[in-house]
Amino acid sequence: MIIAIDGPAASGKGTLAKRLAEHLGFHCLDTGLLYRAVGRDVAKRGFRLDDTWAAVGAARGLDPRSLDDPGLRGTAAGDAASIVARIPEVRAALLAYQRDFARQPPGAVLDGRDIGTVVCPEAEVKIFVTATPEVRARRRFAEFEALGLGLAYETVLQDILVRDARDAGRPNAPMVVAPDAMLLDTSNLSIEAAFDAAVGLIKRKIGQPGR
Repeated sequence: MIIAIDGPAASGKGTLAKRLAEHLGFHCLDTGLLYRAVGRDVAKRGFRLDDTWAAVGAARGLDPRSLDDPGLRGTAAGDAASIVARIPEVRAALLAYQRDFARQPPGAVLDGRDIGTVVCPEAEVKIFVTATPEVRARRRFAEFEALGLGLAYETVLQDILVRDARDAGRPNAPMVVAPDAMLLDTSNLSIEAAFDAAVGLIKRKIGQPGR
């Protein structure tokens, strides 16, 4: 089984994907880390993030073992990912890896922005996780505060809005809701409540009784 979890930044899709994978005994892939790693590698080599040649080279030579780099969780890495992800050739270079990962038995949960529409359109379950920009900004702001990063809430909110526009507006594999995806708004949900709601959606989709 393939479960596709899509949604904008700080919607809670990453946490939800990990919880679901653990609950089901499935493999889990945060596809955003792939693009963050590509952006990291392009910058390390001294190239511009929008340099197609450099970005494609980084994507084709990406070492999956480097996805554990804690530096990939920062704001700069997220911004870099949003830029390299606009390059069609980069997305094409990473597509095979994502699809191979999704085919692993007994199943896989992948989270990103185009899993249900491009990477795994055949996924048995598709959930689009969302929340208001203000709620997402507060979540991200709290994360940064915990890390000791002194970013203003207004700055975080603006970054969220810019990333939303960039991800939804790119011509190749934009962030959109798949026609057969189930919506899950986490604006007013705790992590546990969001998890319970997602499990209920999955069981409903595959025809099992609710949790």
